[in-house]
Amino acid sequence: MDDMAYTHRTANQQRRSHRWRRETVELAAVFAAVAAADLVANVVVHGHDGPVLLLASAGALLATALFRGWLAHRHPPGRDALAPPGGPEVTSPEEPTTLWRLRTSVADAPGSLARVCAALAERRVNIVSMQAHPLPDCTVDEFIVRAPAALSRAELVAAVAAGGGREIWTDRADAHELVDVPRQVLALATRTALDAAELPLALRQLFGRAAIRQYPGRGASAQPGADGHLMRLPLPNGDLLELSRPNLPFTPTEFARARALVELDAVLGSRVPQVEARISRPAGDDLTVRRATPADRGAAVAMHARCSPESLRRRYHGPVKDADRYLDHLLDPRHGQTLAVETAQGRLVALAHLMWDDEGAEIALLVEDAWQRRGLGVDLVRRMAALALEAGVGTVYAVTTAANTGLIATMRRLSAPLDFQVEDGTVVITAHLLEAAEKLPAPWAAR
Repeated sequence: MDDMAYTHRTANQQRRSHRWRRETVELAAVFAAVAAADLVANVVVHGHDGPVLLLASAGALLATALFRGWLAHRHPPGRDALAPPGGPEVTSPEEPTTLWRLRTSVADAPGSLARVCAALAERRVNIVSMQAHPLPDCTVDEFIVRAPAALSRAELVAAVAAGGGREIWTDRADAHELVDVPRQVLALATRTALDAAELPLALRQLFGRAAIRQYPGRGASAQPGADGHLMRLPLPNGDLLELSRPNLPFTPTEFARARALVELDAVLGSRVPQVEARISRPAGDDLTVRRATPADRGAAVAMHARCSPESLRRRYHGPVKDADRYLDHLLDPRHGQTLAVETAQGRLVALAHLMWDDEGAEIALLVEDAWQRRGLGVDLVRRMAALALEAGVGTVYAVTTAANTGLIATMRRLSAPLDFQVEDGTVVITAHLLEAAEKLPAPWAAR
């Protein structure tokens, strides 16, 4: 104890001595400045060259300022000037960057999040937004980060792991995700309220890369909940909506958000926006394309009765006796969007379906025999592709047979890159729409 007390007294004496020396130096500097100012004043006032001295001083100051401005323009501060002394290097505003969506689990202990943030800062990664999902044994933190473009995915994951992160998941993000979570949920709820077909899309956008499947009639016996990588949501019409995300388990917070959207859909009931457009044909036929509703079932059954067995076989990929039994599913807006083409007399002559499936959408088409080869198929496929892009879906696919050359030729008219998968006589044609977005007109433009 005596040694510690002696050391403490010695440190206090050293601090007092240092403070006394600093105050003495500051006082001496003040006296020197006053003496220099008095000397300059005497020279200017009583000397013969006082005005010349003032003008020379002003010219020297002006020349110095101009030189420094020229030097700064020729040699702007580089990255080293932006970095704080002794700290991590800061990303230059001119340096190309990449947006990432990042999620990691951290221990539920003080300082866990700070260590992850410090590890990201060491790699010059800027955190744009962050939200936390508390779990019983840990906390799941989700970030939107802006990283240098030269930083690879593996390096980003390694940085998070070095900061104590576990179960790390990354994916490229875009500018649309730079929004706070409450505002994003409200925007998705608004879209769902306006159109029942938006519910699966809203859930997909809310949870990132999630596969969505809808099973008719299984909702009554299913228990809602999120179990690891699978989420089950019974729908008001008795169907079951399943979301799966193999690389990222769902959290209770995410399940609560999804259930709130489903409950909103149940309260509002079936709803389809009233939109339509005119289709001009060379023969002068007055046609209208619009969103179909369950109320169109009777007219759709009548159209099926006027179609030949061959047209129905191409549409439903096999012999079909009662094709109308599919219409309850196809006309339900919760499964996707259906376009109907009707004459001035109100008779349906074509139906086109855009059905959400996993991360893409399936398109299907049926045109009444008397109206085939008039360009209706191409028009409807292009409108469905534009609707898919509008909903944030970048790929659409059609399932047909190798003998259906008409649909294959129609898909080629999208001017989009196509992938063909052939198996046992069945052809799956996938169109990548993002590369043809500029060539697709608005979905409800008159043509």
